[in-house]
Amino acid sequence: MAETKRNNKYLKYHIIALFTVIVWGTTFISTKVLINQSLSPTEIFFYRFLLAYISIWFFSPRIIWSKSYKDEFLFFLLGLCGGSLYFITENTALGITLASNVSLILCTTPVLTAFLSSLIFKKDRLTRNLVYGSLVAIIGVVLVVFNGNFILKINPLGDFLTILAAFSWAFYSLILKRLESHYSTLYITRKVFFYGVLTLVPLLYFEPISFKTEILFHPVVLLNVLFLGLVASLLCFFTWNLAVKELGVVRATNYIYVIPLVTLITSAVVLDEKITLIAALGSVCILLGVYVAENGMKIRKPKKHFT
Repeated sequence: MAETKRNNKYLKYHIIALFTVIVWGTTFISTKVLINQSLSPTEIFFYRFLLAYISIWFFSPRIIWSKSYKDEFLFFLLGLCGGSLYFITENTALGITLASNVSLILCTTPVLTAFLSSLIFKKDRLTRNLVYGSLVAIIGVVLVVFNGNFILKINPLGDFLTILAAFSWAFYSLILKRLESHYSTLYITRKVFFYGVLTLVPLLYFEPISFKTEILFHPVVLLNVLFLGLVASLLCFFTWNLAVKELGVVRATNYIYVIPLVTLITSAVVLDEKITLIAALGSVCILLGVYVAENGMKIRKPKKHFT
């Protein structure tokens, strides 16, 4: 009976993780729509995170500072890696390359997270499956980049920015692992929004926010900003952080490989993006590589000591 209750509990968090990545799979299209409506990558991120930060104050604990300077610095890195750095590189990439390319390359994040976790946390070790799966996933990324650069004649800068975004999110996941057991999920989420906006400030000197009301209050723009701010950020950052806390960083991050499937379908329907044979082959390699790599990740259980 106890085992059944425990399985039902974890099933709930698996569903939460799946819901989160399905929503995030549609955000690439939503962001692309905003870029086509003349909003810059910086403006999209600023409106998105500012709206989420203001809204979360109605729900989160009123505690301002964390327990130590070290933790506050980690929250700063959390907001940088999972906020400004990740979304500016991702949003900029979406303005250069296909939404499907971005989501596919970001699918390598679980592999990157596993590799970084094995280096930082010694209980996570590399296996042959992880290495082989990573190589297959890399081949898939090369095919996707080749398809965009040589077949569709798209600037490869967008693909390389996406790779940087993938590394950024991998670091976000590992930093989150250090903080999740010491702070509530709502508090962590609020800190991410705060430092995400704060770390954006230096960039505003070079690319200031225009605040063009005629664009911002256009129905298409307003609805997409509200979706990105309230659903994809406020709700989904909370649900993702909750899933990572309950399932663990490696298991939760596995769900990221669902994102490109959602993006491929929605980008083809909404943005009329072409899915070529090479892109499809690259997609299969990435998804297969990530699956093999993650199923090859073994966690050493700590030895029990009896007194």
